[in-house]
Amino acid sequence: MDAIRTPLTQSSSVSLHRSVSDDEEVGGAQRVEVTFMTSETEAEPSSDITALLLRYRHGYRRTCALLCVCGVVIFTTAFLLAYALFNGHCSQVAGHREDEEPVGVAKPPAEGGAGLYLGELRMMMRKLLQDEDIHNTVSRVSRANHPSGSAEGTSLATEILRRFRELPMDHTWTESLYATLQFPHRSQRSSLWLVDSTGLVSEQIPLNPSDFCPYSATGSTTGGLVYANYGRPEDFNWLKTAGVSVIGCVVVVRVGGGVSFAEKVWLAERNGAGGVLIYPDPADVPQDPRRLGLNTHTAVSEHVHLGSGDPFTPGFPSFNHTQFPPIQSSGLPLIPALPISATVAAKLLSQLSGPSCPPSWRGRLPYVRCVVGPEFSSGRRVKMSVHNVMTPVLLNNIFSSLEGRVEPDQYIILGAQRDSLGPGAVKSGVGTAILLELARTFSAMVKNGFSPRRSLLFVSWDAGEFGNVGATEWLEGYLSMLHLKAVAYFSLDQAVMGDDVLTAYTSPLLVDLLDAAIRQVEHPKHAGQTIYSQAEREGGGWRIMKPLYLNSGAYSFTAFAGVPAMELRFTEERAYPFINTQLDTASRLQEVLGGRLGVTGRGLGELVGEMVLRLAHDHILPLRITSYAQTMLQFSAQLNKHSAELQSRGLSPQWVFSARGDYSRAAETVQRAIDYSDLHDPATARLYNLRIMKVEYYFLSQYVSAVETPFRHVIHGRGDHTLGALTEHLALLTSDPGRFNETRFRRQLALFTWTLQGAANGLNGDVWSIHNTHTYTH
Repeated sequence: MDAIRTPLTQSSSVSLHRSVSDDEEVGGAQRVEVTFMTSETEAEPSSDITALLLRYRHGYRRTCALLCVCGVVIFTTAFLLAYALFNGHCSQVAGHREDEEPVGVAKPPAEGGAGLYLGELRMMMRKLLQDEDIHNTVSRVSRANHPSGSAEGTSLATEILRRFRELPMDHTWTESLYATLQFPHRSQRSSLWLVDSTGLVSEQIPLNPSDFCPYSATGSTTGGLVYANYGRPEDFNWLKTAGVSVIGCVVVVRVGGGVSFAEKVWLAERNGAGGVLIYPDPADVPQDPRRLGLNTHTAVSEHVHLGSGDPFTPGFPSFNHTQFPPIQSSGLPLIPALPISATVAAKLLSQLSGPSCPPSWRGRLPYVRCVVGPEFSSGRRVKMSVHNVMTPVLLNNIFSSLEGRVEPDQYIILGAQRDSLGPGAVKSGVGTAILLELARTFSAMVKNGFSPRRSLLFVSWDAGEFGNVGATEWLEGYLSMLHLKAVAYFSLDQAVMGDDVLTAYTSPLLVDLLDAAIRQVEHPKHAGQTIYSQAEREGGGWRIMKPLYLNSGAYSFTAFAGVPAMELRFTEERAYPFINTQLDTASRLQEVLGGRLGVTGRGLGELVGEMVLRLAHDHILPLRITSYAQTMLQFSAQLNKHSAELQSRGLSPQWVFSARGDYSRAAETVQRAIDYSDLHDPATARLYNLRIMKVEYYFLSQYVSAVETPFRHVIHGRGDHTLGALTEHLALLTSDPGRFNETRFRRQLALFTWTLQGAANGLNGDVWSIHNTHTYTH
């Protein structure tokens, strides 16, 4: 607004003028001007007073008093009117700017939400979040099967792109790529038979043609049948100790046990099996006809690629304009795998003979004695045949973003899988619904005055059913820059499978952020209580935190790209039975939740939103950089127990202890420096934020190939370079000393130690601040 102009003249009086012109309007507010003017008409009151003085020059005392009174009255009246009008104008302009930003006016840089406190932003977010849209979106997404490349999948992608474009976002775009996916053959069906000793088919067992394991090996295998419980390493080890060989046999395993389908098939293959059948046991997946549950004729489908992304471009992005040599992922199985129903499993296992299985292996299949095989009582064998085909499919990842106002090149990413082989209410519907609701909420907050320091990126991923292909290919394409730009990733996949127990599969760097958030957000089922207070009643908030797992939508971000990631999930004590089946519909999910789908989805959205708000608002990123020091301390304690044995073999753990100490000291030094720095200084905040963002990346081993060993993270990854592999090998010193391989252990120790030392050096910063002294130990 223009300044108040006060041109002073000889004989001035006070006058208020309201002037309005097209150029002087600001968003419709009129300019009020207070000026001192001179005119004949407006000068009359002053002239009358002068005449009065001349006429009554002998009564000057009374006249002086009257003059003073009149002057005071005129001045006071003018001042009050001017103040009222000026104040009203400012209020109009301020109110206009807070509620609606003028079109075409550039947004000024602001910090921390344009003067809004975190508490105010939190209240704004809570008011804007809605639950009705969440329920409607889940219903829309899961109205039919929508696998990648299908007409329904393309229609859904178009609709989500439209909904993003309808929001006041800064940028919305798509990225397309070709990837190789696997589907059932259209004319040849996968089959399962019982054959006699001569190989002739004695009985064909009916299968649902739509049930398959993506990326299974194709072909046929015939052999005996072995029951291997969940197909975990300890299960195959028990079979070995019991003298039961699985070589050349078809192995039957149960869904669950903390092991993915891909891991079950990989372990069976390593142990010499010829094929794998996977079924849902009523002990793990509810199938009680008196309650809402899976029927016994339904199979559970899941991909069997031990990895993520396109298995024919491992470590490379599958952009269609790039040519690659013919490389195949080492995680693709070499044996066929099929999902079967509990009814089919009962038919097969009820005919087995052989040693009895351990009591913990007993499921709840009717009329089944728990024996492990491999022989049938009738002398028959099993033959299985898988007919799947590899197909190149055009995938579309959809992006929408809100630019940060201070550090726009730092991204907080939220994503959800869009595709599903079945209706996918939980598999893809819930995540998509919460993603769209958070995008709508944060875009509305920006419109209402919130200025995020950092950019928010909302992504709908394609081909999640095949091992997070869309997300992983994007990571591969931007791998060289993400550790400098991606602050954190939040996966919304399968976020609501119940409304009672919260689980967070997370990087340790995000633990403090989550702990603060669960203290702020009300539990969706227990009104008046926070998620934290409810968790404390049930045994402690620490139970919420769990490590990332292979099939998680967040796993590749941390294990492959070195970005802190988290996947949150509400569940029930009784498992949600319909995931990865044709029965995963919105109506069944709503029935499981007692009609509270929208409320629960909103609660989880608020929890994620609370963490995103902190990351977008705070000057310094609220990540716990000292968290990995505790993990290293626990490993050092295990190593110390075997110190004497290792030294007797010429292996000294001192190198690891030194690297652990360097990392712990470096992390604590950086944290103290942050605590005592002026965090409102942009250069200082920027410096520390960049160092914080690189911590997760430092734990990616630089000594293994991203193509041959894509999950390079030494804590969360997979391979000989990881802490898990090192710990397992170390345990052989006591459990099976004959299998302990000194050469392999020495290499593992070197790979892990140098990665840890590199993380310590990276945190220390400048090379002159690093003092590494390594003594040769023979």
